[in-house]
Amino acid sequence: MADRSSSLKRLQISNFKLNSLLEITNAINENLSVDDLLKRYKKILTEELEIGKVIIFKLNGTIWDCIINAGFPETLTRSFNPTVQLPSLTEITFISGNPNRFSDDVDIIIPVNHKDIPVAYVLIGDIDEEAEGISPIIKHLRFIQTLSNIIIVAIENIRLYNESLLQVAIKREMELASRMQTMLIPSHNKLPWNTKIHFNAFYHPHYDVGGDYYDVIELSKEEVGFCIADVSGKGISAAILMSNFQANLRALFIQGVDLSTLVELLNERVLSSANGEKFITLFIAKYNYISRSLEYINAGHNPPLLFDKNTSSLSLLESGCVGMGMLDEIPVINKKSIPIAGPSKLLLYTDGLVELIEGDDVGYGYKFIEEEISNGKFIEQNMEDIIVQQKIETGNAAIFDDISILGIEFTGE
Repeated sequence: MADRSSSLKRLQISNFKLNSLLEITNAINENLSVDDLLKRYKKILTEELEIGKVIIFKLNGTIWDCIINAGFPETLTRSFNPTVQLPSLTEITFISGNPNRFSDDVDIIIPVNHKDIPVAYVLIGDIDEEAEGISPIIKHLRFIQTLSNIIIVAIENIRLYNESLLQVAIKREMELASRMQTMLIPSHNKLPWNTKIHFNAFYHPHYDVGGDYYDVIELSKEEVGFCIADVSGKGISAAILMSNFQANLRALFIQGVDLSTLVELLNERVLSSANGEKFITLFIAKYNYISRSLEYINAGHNPPLLFDKNTSSLSLLESGCVGMGMLDEIPVINKKSIPIAGPSKLLLYTDGLVELIEGDDVGYGYKFIEEEISNGKFIEQNMEDIIVQQKIETGNAAIFDDISILGIEFTGE
């Protein structure tokens, strides 16, 4: 009779364990929240198995979070650090008899491992060691470990799934920001193209959004303004600052404005927007079709290259001042005006084109630009050759920054 009663009890326990596992797996399949899963897990341990104290610490990155605490003092959740106190524990461990135990409340530690590395710990207390026979909790340790493994894996999967959804949302936001930023930069087919001047442009952000900017503004029938700029740093913060800069430049760069005054105003706006944390290099110019004069200021930017087709002479346009946002007040602004006597071409670019990573070093490749532009080809062909040679659109691993190029062909007419 006793054997039959014992067999029945074992059957009941087995059924309980199977039903509990089924309940948890069904809850997981129903996509219940982490809180709901933990509530069911806690109910099984504290109400069904009558465990007086249970606490779970789960590794979240490099931080151990307490995700369940039933019966343990709050001081344990604040003072316990598994990395320090359980540096190599990978098996179920009894610590109730250990005189050096870190807490008198903890009797058993159940590690939850992933590839032999603990990712969670279940701490159990209130084991009645004076009772006759084996404690029911000790009998169920493997079941508790299995159940804990299922719960921890489920929670981690939920976290990874939510992270993937967040990444998708972030990606969509970045794609939208990229499209909006592209709208602020004039497309190739909207640039001035007439008998006196041809504009060509190329824009290639290193990430979805970038800190490069170029623009062309027709100031009057006789004059056109243009610029190229680059924000220090990369990513979304650089893109936001550049969008703000674009709005200010568009509002201030009007017919009749003096370039020196314009640069001073832009410097004030950048200082106000960036709070001294970033700066912008800028090359800004305007060309008069009637006088054939080019007036410019180079504010700390890479010097554009001007090639005179008649004389085959190449010059760098370097005159100017410090970059926007570097100083509260620009001490000296050297504005320069040069004649464009005959057919010529001008190449403006950002430093992503000439700064290349070679191993652990950053190299500067101005020479290939000089070689590419010093010929009788049209500027459009020069730009295409540079893009192909540097493999900008086909994946040059040495390029680590945004790249913008603005090419200008002066026809000489």
